[in-house]
Formats: sequence, C-alpha cells, structure tokens
Amino acid sequence: MPSKKRKRGKERATINPRNKYSENPPDFGLLASLYPSFRPFVFYSRDGRPRIDWKDYNATRELTRVLLLHDHGINWWIPDGQLCPTVPNRSNYIHWIEDLLLSDIIPANRIDDHVVRGFDIGTGANCIYPLLGASLLGWRFVGSDVTDVALEWAEKNVKDNPHISELIEIRKVEHDEKVDRDELHIEETRDSEINVSLSHLEDANIGPSVSCPDWRHPGAKMSYHGPPILVGVVNDGEKFDFCMSNPPFFETMEESGLNPKTSCGGTSSEMVCPGGEQAFITRIIEDSVELNQSFRWYTSMVGRKSNLKILISKLREVGVTIVKTTEFVQGQTCRWGLAWSFLPLSMKCLPSYVTEKKNLSFMLEGLRRQYSAFHVLQSVEVFFSSSGASCKLDATSFKIDIIASKDQCAAILKTQSQNTHGTENFEHESGVLPDLSDKLNSQDLHLNILVFQQIPGTLLVRGSSQQGESSTSGLLFSIFHHLEEALRNKFCKAKARPE
Repeated sequence: MPSKKRKRGKERATINPRNKYSENPPDFGLLASLYPSFRPFVFYSRDGRPRIDWKDYNATRELTRVLLLHDHGINWWIPDGQLCPTVPNRSNYIHWIEDLLLSDIIPANRIDDHVVRGFDIGTGANCIYPLLGASLLGWRFVGSDVTDVALEWAEKNVKDNPHISELIEIRKVEHDEKVDRDELHIEETRDSEINVSLSHLEDANIGPSVSCPDWRHPGAKMSYHGPPILVGVVNDGEKFDFCMSNPPFFETMEESGLNPKTSCGGTSSEMVCPGGEQAFITRIIEDSVELNQSFRWYTSMVGRKSNLKILISKLREVGVTIVKTTEFVQGQTCRWGLAWSFLPLSMKCLPSYVTEKKNLSFMLEGLRRQYSAFHVLQSVEVFFSSSGASCKLDATSFKIDIIASKDQCAAILKTQSQNTHGTENFEHESGVLPDLSDKLNSQDLHLNILVFQQIPGTLLVRGSSQQGESSTSGLLFSIFHHLEEALRNKFCKAKARPE
C-alpha cells in the first residue's frame, strides 16, 4: 500500500509550458524572506522544506497576494470570506485560452483592433482573470458580477493597478432576486407534483418503478435560476474573443466544504447555485446559442468529469462547430476546461488531411495522468530526430513538420523494428524496406504530424504527407505504425489481456 501511494504522488499533470510556474514553482522560503507579512504562515517540515497550511484561509490569501505582487507586479487584496484563487491554476486557464487563440482554428471575429478582448463571467472580488490576462498578455477585459461586495473590491483591485486599469471594465449585472425565487419555487413545485404522481402510479402498480430521484433523465439537474450570465449583460453589437467562467461548482454550501485539505473561502453566490455547475454552464451554452458568433470562443471551467461528458453532449445537440477540452491540476484538486465555438473553422488552418486522403491517424486512449499532449508531441519529435530527420516543432498549434531522407526513413524503420521485435526478427522487415524507400526516388519525405486532445485522457495523432499518395503510402503506413506502437508503449496504461 505505501509504495502505491508514493507512486500516485509522483503523477502530476503538467502545467502549461508558458506558465511562469511550470519550471519554477513558488518558493515559500524565498517569499517569506522578502515579505515579512507572509513569514508567519511558513513552517518547515522534517525534510527541511518550507510549507504553508493549506487549510488556513489567511495563509492561502497571503500567498496569493505576494505571488501576484512578486511575480506579476499586481497589488491585490480581498476581504474575509471571499473566494481566494490560486495563482498557478488561474494562470493555466489564461494560457489555455491563449493556446486556443494562437491556434487560429477559429478566425478572429473582430476587425476593430488587434487587442484580444475577453469577458469574465462572475469576476468576483478577486478579479483574478482580468488582472492576470491584462498583466501577462495585455488583453482587455469586461468582468461581470452581481453582489455589491464583489463589485466594490473588483473595482478597488483594478484601480490599485493603474498600469493596467484602462484595460479592465467591471460591469454590474442587473437582476431581480424575487423573480429568481419565484421561478425556482415554480420548478420545485412542479418537480414535487410529478414525483408525487409517479409515486401514486408505482403504488397502484401502474408503470415501472421509479428508483432514480431525478425523474427527467439520468444526469439531469435542476435548471438555472439566477442572475443573467451573458444574455442581458453583453451589450448589443459587442464582440469578444472569448468568455471564461469559474462557475459555482456546488448545489449547497455543505457540499462545497467536503474537501478538508484546503481552505479557499468563498461566499454562497460564488460557490453555490441550484443545479450546481451543470445548470450554470448549461445556461452559458443556452446563452451562447443566442449570442452565437458574438464570441470567438466560449469557455468554462468544470469541476466534475461526469458533468463534462453531459455538457459535451449538450454542445453537440446545439450544433457547435468545435469542442475543445483540457485538464487543470493544482495539488490534489483537478478541474477541466471546456471550450466551444459557432464560428466556421478557418480554411487556411485546415491541414492537408482534411481535403486529401493521403493521411493516417490513431487514437491514444488511457493516457497516464502525468502526461499531456505536449509530452506526446516531444516524443514524436525524438522519434524522428533520433534518426537524423529534420523536425520543426510548433508548440502553439501542437504540430511538427518533418523532413526525412530515404536513408533516414530506412533508419527509422530499422531502429523501431529492432526495438519492437528484436534483431532476430528484423530480416522480415528489411526485406520490404528497400522497395518502400525506393518509392521516394530522390525526394525527401515531407510529413506533418498534429496532436489533438479529444477528451481528458484521449489524444488523436494525425499525420499527412506532402507528396502524392501513391508515392509514399506504403512507407508512410510503415512509419506511422511504428510511431503508434512507440507512443502507446510509453504513454498509455497497459490493458489487461484476456487469458
């Protein structure tokens, strides 16, 4: 058991490579020496490492304050009880959106200027996303919220940073709480009446027994009844590159306090809504259908993987053009990112495999948790470069351009065959190698390989050749077969074989 626990502790999803903390996590000892206000919260474990008590709200709040000041030049504070964000995790979300925008999968929908414009749904008193996005990348933001405390402190945090204050607008969400309560009461009454009717049917032995507490369908939640999210807050004619949301993950405050290992605070308006995150994000999806191409990308954080699957199904139903997901890991906490768009895919960004058949692809399923698409991309580069092939890696679009000579292709096949089957079985492989290589004639093999994340734990690897299909199909198939085998052995969980 102990060895199993140690092994699990080593597994950690990578931070975005552009994240300031990807290679240099916060040094509590250094921060304590530089900021006296942080010093009382730092203690040293038996192995001599500086630590803080993550269950202490004051400690986590002070850590966030000094990280924002030390690493980002941001002055920041929130009152007691307000949700305290972790800087590395929130930076991951910002950089993931940056990845989406840099990929050019979806073309820009604004022509007014070249400054990226984002919309932060429920920015909170901490206003963390606009502050990070503006300071790191120079993005403009509208941050919305509904409570007076959140609006007051968000405005204060913006004004305390005059070097970026002109980039951020805090917008009040107008709503009628009585209407929300009345709508919620109507739905609860309707649900209660239907459940009573179903109960009478069951007592009379009419119809099937209803064991599921939610009569609508498995996984269904109460619909959202709360302040406007996008529709009614976004002004007519406004266009944004993206929206983002750290939604209320829970249905009750009791549920929000189930993790005894951390203390991030949070008020009921920040943490809770009827139906939880599923209802909240479903309303974002509904609003996105109405606003449609007003946003280049709609995004949200998701707290439960089971909800992620349900939400992706909803997105398919409303006819989005693309869905993207990612995984965020901060300590013991795991969250997912969900993004979608209604804009048509950019034709200039469609690789050759979309318009031609000279391509091959395979899925990597059961990816080990500590690995990401970037790790796979690096291994693809090593796979080809180790035989001398020229590789140009583009980390923003997760693409590699490869040029390999006839001899280098032969070396790739020979090396991988030896690795897979051993030298004694290579005679069979070498027998077909000259014929495949000769098909290149005197030209080099030009190959493009892209890595896409489908859902957390599943990647799609696609490759296409720039030469005509008839001249390279056999060689491309052989090389791709070996690449697939090498990546599966390195990154995927081994499946139990039937006896």
